[in-house]
Amino acid sequence: MKKFAEIVANYVSLPIANIDTDQIIPARFLKNSGLNGFGQYLFYDWCYKTDGTEITNFPLNNKPNNCKILVVGPNFGSGSSREHAVWALLDAGFRVVISSNFADIFKQNAYNNGLLPAQVSPDVLQMLLKWKPQPHALSIDLKEQRIKITNTLIQVYFEVDPYKKACLLKGQNDFDYLLNMKVEIERFEYKHHQRK
Repeated sequence: MKKFAEIVANYVSLPIANIDTDQIIPARFLKNSGLNGFGQYLFYDWCYKTDGTEITNFPLNNKPNNCKILVVGPNFGSGSSREHAVWALLDAGFRVVISSNFADIFKQNAYNNGLLPAQVSPDVLQMLLKWKPQPHALSIDLKEQRIKITNTLIQVYFEVDPYKKACLLKGQNDFDYLLNMKVEIERFEYKHHQRK
């Protein structure tokens, strides 16, 4: 997993609440067992008509260059627990999803794969969803838990789990974290067995 550094990138807004994982990536595209190749199916049924032609007014079909941030309505990632939803977002180039709340399993899958689920207040979310003109770049500073709208004085803060924040900054998932604590774990086990 790549370390999460500060990101300055354009964002695209999808002002829809209750987007579930089947809308993020429909179940019929879950045939690949690797992590790559899912980005082309991201929001597929919203991006394309049944005949395969692009729906031109869908925001993701008009996303700006260097677009690594997705701003979405509340309750993002509900539904089934498929990790493919996170893989599709990452494969499509997104590193951050901003919402006022996320489904718990989606949030954990995001953290474990290097996608930052930045949780903001409902008021901040509405401001970002309605911000004009777009495209507009955001600066995401995970260490400070701060979002800045570039070329403005506007900055807001987001919530993130402290343990997962540390993992993202180091580029570690839960397994990597445990492996890096091998010496401490062995020391604890040794002391524990000495007491018996």
